[in-house]
Amino acid sequence: MKDGEAFKLATSAALRFISYRARSEAEVRTRLLRRFPIPIVDLVLADLTRQSLIDDSEFATLWKQSRDAHRPRSAFLIRRELLAKGVARDVATQAVADLNESDAAYRAGQKFARRLHNLDFNKFSTRLWGHLRRRGFNGSISRDTVSLLWSESRPQHGDPAESDMTNPPGAEIWEGRGHD
Repeated sequence: MKDGEAFKLATSAALRFISYRARSEAEVRTRLLRRFPIPIVDLVLADLTRQSLIDDSEFATLWKQSRDAHRPRSAFLIRRELLAKGVARDVATQAVADLNESDAAYRAGQKFARRLHNLDFNKFSTRLWGHLRRRGFNGSISRDTVSLLWSESRPQHGDPAESDMTNPPGAEIWEGRGHD
């Protein structure tokens, strides 16, 4: 296969790959390296970057917006996902800098809390706390969100501050995990 033909095939493969959704440069590189030599892959990536078809900064922003809109997670977890996709640390950090974690935690917990409507406070808080922590939210935000969603689901029960949310069940497991 000649270099010109390989370049066209690699470009075509890359365009097909990025047509389904935005991709990071590292994702495209990994995909192309399965079939094409490094020099061809480097040329294709340079060409696609020059045409603004691959842009890690734009990809990181789109990924954060998609996650925030459809499956809210903490900035910590979204940044970790971006790093796993090959986005540079500073680009990933910049992409999640404006994320409102309290709002994201509320939206992440809201739908889940509806399924817990018939539980007492201890079970409600334990399950919702775990749900939020698995989505990367720290203890403080999780605690505030549990209290808020409990009070919204039980307006007749009075002030949720009367409940002990300083140490919700399971809190000791999560506090040492490093994102507080």
